[in-house]
Amino acid sequence: MVELNALRQFLVVARLEHLSRAADELRVAQPSLSRTIARLEGELGTPLFDRSSRLRLNDAGKLFRAYVERALGELQAGQLAVAEATTEGLGTVRLASETFLTLTGPLAVYKRDHPAVELELQWSPAEDMARRLRARDVDLCVASQPIHAEGVAGVRLFEDAVGVAVPRDHPLAGRAPVGLHELAEYPFVTARAGHWLRRLLDQLFATQGLAPRIVCESDEHSAIADLIGAGLGIGLVPSFARRKNPRTPLVWVPVDSPDCRRTVTLCWAADGHLSTAAQLMRTTITDWDWRNGQAVNNF
Repeated sequence: MVELNALRQFLVVARLEHLSRAADELRVAQPSLSRTIARLEGELGTPLFDRSSRLRLNDAGKLFRAYVERALGELQAGQLAVAEATTEGLGTVRLASETFLTLTGPLAVYKRDHPAVELELQWSPAEDMARRLRARDVDLCVASQPIHAEGVAGVRLFEDAVGVAVPRDHPLAGRAPVGLHELAEYPFVTARAGHWLRRLLDQLFATQGLAPRIVCESDEHSAIADLIGAGLGIGLVPSFARRKNPRTPLVWVPVDSPDCRRTVTLCWAADGHLSTAAQLMRTTITDWDWRNGQAVNNF
């Protein structure tokens, strides 16, 4: 009989494809984790990982992972449904996003209207969102682009142009749309790998056979504008952020590429139970007037 704990540990190893890092995250000894995976493979009668050069999830492992994610996700959904049915109040809603700057307005309205609900906000890269939704790690996700994955439903919230921010005395300040080849001449300040802004920067340059010259990667995304203003480099900034902070001492220059934009989407598990709290959150976010920055029912 396969134990639930073994399945949960398998998902962590499958995600990281590294036993020692998985053991650290799970806070178990690596030999114990190795034995757990070996027992699981023995019960299934087939290896789940290739171990030739480094640990890699094989085809059987990928197939099994999809079923485990759904099974554990349904168990988690059942626990949440029972908790919601047997306790007072609306419970908890878990929201993952690549950025929370765009969500401060609807989150404030939601908390005002539903003060008894506990909010759990988690940063997550887009590539992890489908897995987390299927596993019911989170109820809702907000991504910078649509998530095309099995078992995930979503709705587009808004389109957002992305430009390049430069200091006021920079040679590009006040320019018409600037091309990627010209941008390649300048150093960039950006987010670390995994963040949507960095992913967009890398993708834009790759389409032209270029690579951005990155001089600073920051986990403090609010500091990127300050670092650009200090003259360390230039950087991509969404127009939403420019509208949010119009007094920043930077100039926003449009980029001559139709791909220099993002489509912000709200996603959830298509075949899963959403708690009342999560349903209300979904309604608050989808009903928000993103153009004017206010709730639709506040007109």
